[in-house]
Order: sequence, then C-alpha cells, then structure tokens
Amino acid sequence: MDFRDGSQRRYWTTKLGSFTVELLWHILHYLVTVWYHVKNVLQSFESYLISYGLLKKYKSLDVSKVRYLAIVVESEEARHISDVIELVRWVAATGVKHLCLHDMEGVLKESRDVIIAKCNARPWKGVETTAIPLEPGQLTLEFTSVADGKEGVVKAANLLFLKYQGDQDKPKFTESLLSEALQLVGCSGPEPDLLLVYGPTRCHLGFPAWRLRYTEIVHMGCLKLKKRGSLVKAMYKFTTVRQNYGK
Repeated sequence: MDFRDGSQRRYWTTKLGSFTVELLWHILHYLVTVWYHVKNVLQSFESYLISYGLLKKYKSLDVSKVRYLAIVVESEEARHISDVIELVRWVAATGVKHLCLHDMEGVLKESRDVIIAKCNARPWKGVETTAIPLEPGQLTLEFTSVADGKEGVVKAANLLFLKYQGDQDKPKFTESLLSEALQLVGCSGPEPDLLLVYGPTRCHLGFPAWRLRYTEIVHMGCLKLKKRGSLVKAMYKFTTVRQNYGK
C-alpha cells in the first residue's frame, strides 16, 4: 500500500471541501446582497409613490394619533443641518404639531435658532406651549441631548435626598416618585408617541428613558438617505396599529 497516495487523496479532499465551503459562502453573500439591493430599490420606488400621493391609503394619515413626535439623529449626521431642516419641514407638512429633536452631543441644540427660523417653528417652553394656537403648518420644537437626561436625574435625585434626608419613614424610590421629582425640577417632558431614529445604530442614542415608557421606536436608516415617503409610511403604520397597555 502506498501511503503517499492516501495522503494525496486526503489533501485534495480537504482542498475540495474548503473550496466548496468558500464557494457556497460567496454564493450566499451574493444572494443576500442582491436581496438587499432589490429591497432598497422597491422601498425607494414605494417612497416615491407615497411622496407624490400615488398610493391612496397613505393620504388618510391620521396625525391626531401622533400628538408628540420625537426624532433622534446620530450626532455626526446631525451636523448636516440642511438635511435636518428638510426633515422638520416634512414633519410639519404632515400636520404634526409637536416635535422633539435629539442627538447625544447637543449639536442640534447649538443650531436651535437657525432650525426654528428656517422651519417657521415655535420653541417648546413646557406644556403650556400646547395651549397657544399654532399657525397652519407650524409646529413647536424641543431640543434635547444626553446632558439633559443626566442633569434631570441628578436634579431629581438631589431633590429626593433633601426632601427625605433624616426621615425614618422614607418611602421606597418608585418610578412614580421619580417621575414626580423630575416634573418638579422641570425635566419630565411629554412622552413621544413615536420616536424615529436616523443613524447607523438601532438605539435611542441617550433620549431620556423615562419618557419612553409607551413610545414606539422605528429605525429609519441614515439621515443622508432619508425619504419623505418613508417618513409618511412610518407614521401611517403607527397610526394603524392597535396598542395595548398593561396595567
């Protein structure tokens, strides 16, 4: 028996197996890439149809169910203020009255005056703002960042500490007690019905967690690839889904 023949067979069998696995991997990768490409093309086409009002069902968007909308933008993309302004104008065109813009580093807050002026918006100054009638197509704008969330927690914690310091019968620090403290220090804010995330990551990017108890969160992709039709579709889908709240 020639052992060299056996070694060569094992060698070529191993090579053939490796080649087959690599080939299957490339085929799978190609199919997935094609699938995503086709999906993006179809979504772009659908967005185009929605933007120009060619899909009738999206014309019946009931914005009364989106009383407060929040948009989270990744900080690097938030520096493209022209894209943010265009997005805010799209939101205003849908009839939404109250919008919160958020990014982690506070980039949008630095451009607050420009965005408000370019979008003919009104700055958010608390719940009392909602009592003032808005012009047609006008909305109120709130700006937040991670610093607001941290500052709110610190203020609320200090308030509770000072209030119950030395109290032998101090209560347990429940969610309702913390919510009350946040409201007293002016850091509670309304809870968005819908939160749209623009950026590469699928998270709320530091938006105050205590304001997201019943919020629907939708990832919209990168800001530079935003589409008006996608915005309308996300809002329409939210308004047509029945929400059940637990006790």
